[in-house]
Amino acid sequence: MSWTKSILVTGGAGFIGSHVIRRLISKYPNYRIVNFDKLTYAGNLENLKDIDHMDNYVFCKGDICDPTSIQDAFNKYEITDVIHLAAESHVDRSISGPMEFVITNVVGTVNLLNVAKSSWKVYSNHIFYHISTDEVYGSLGEEGLFEETTPYDPRSPYSASKASSDHFVRAYHHTYGLQVKLSNCSNNYGSHQFPEKLIPLMIHNVLNNKELPVYGDGKNIRDWLWVVDHAIAIDEIFHNGKNGETYNIGGLNEWTNIELVKTICSLLDKKLDRPADSSEKLITYVKDRAGHDRRYAIDASKIENDLGWKPSITFEEGLSKTIDWYLANSAWIENVTSGEYRNYYQQQYEERG
Repeated sequence: MSWTKSILVTGGAGFIGSHVIRRLISKYPNYRIVNFDKLTYAGNLENLKDIDHMDNYVFCKGDICDPTSIQDAFNKYEITDVIHLAAESHVDRSISGPMEFVITNVVGTVNLLNVAKSSWKVYSNHIFYHISTDEVYGSLGEEGLFEETTPYDPRSPYSASKASSDHFVRAYHHTYGLQVKLSNCSNNYGSHQFPEKLIPLMIHNVLNNKELPVYGDGKNIRDWLWVVDHAIAIDEIFHNGKNGETYNIGGLNEWTNIELVKTICSLLDKKLDRPADSSEKLITYVKDRAGHDRRYAIDASKIENDLGWKPSITFEEGLSKTIDWYLANSAWIENVTSGEYRNYYQQQYEERG
């Protein structure tokens, strides 16, 4: 079959990537979607087992830190576009081991840019879309929102590595003429998220009657974006966003960490038919994370005005759907926390406790 596009989605076996691939596969049967993933602890092909039989889906095991494997994929699958999601993304791990984040997030991105630059002869026919984070903007006070023009002020090794990769993507656009698009999103939540992140970690710990570790005073504020809505936004930006432009994607709601954890506890108590407040007793305040940004909040008016995107459901609805998924897929959690990651996961929990 002659494909209209052959899109390389890096990190496609991960949390956000799997949702993006599922949307593209179903919506664009004339596109070939190539899932390029190293399958580290956070990448799991079980995330896509419902669509792995589709004719327009291909899995290609590869590492963005290895230029040869990228080039081989470009040649074999005649890659026309890139949606770049592969990244080391956990702030705590970036603090304990920053070099891995530099290599994957910075060097890996430049490797992709170099292969795209050398492989695509007419840049106007191709798109390099780079997905990033709102953490590159630093920390907000009690008021204000991150806009696309907000100066970068990364505070952790993770956010610094993503800020650097953002700059390289823009530099390749301005220097070489590569057609690029970028987006910076707020905290994602939803099904298939690895349980090192706040929401699935709290669900997992409640179900196993473990302490619920909350950093500092619990009043750090985050804006939460349902991953399905994020995938829809990525689709819109890829197809309709302007060349060289950046779009902020946010859930348009703010929650303190402690309010969020208590809400998860309340929903789980109801869904599990437990006495009220029984899960909340597991909350334990632990030493604050080093360099913990106080507040993130996104102004998503540009993507709404330019592309008509806005969140499709409220946070309360999305959180309830997310909890239902984890309750129905306990085997998935057990599988992804076994093997390579189990030792790290247990060690981190013990250190927090």
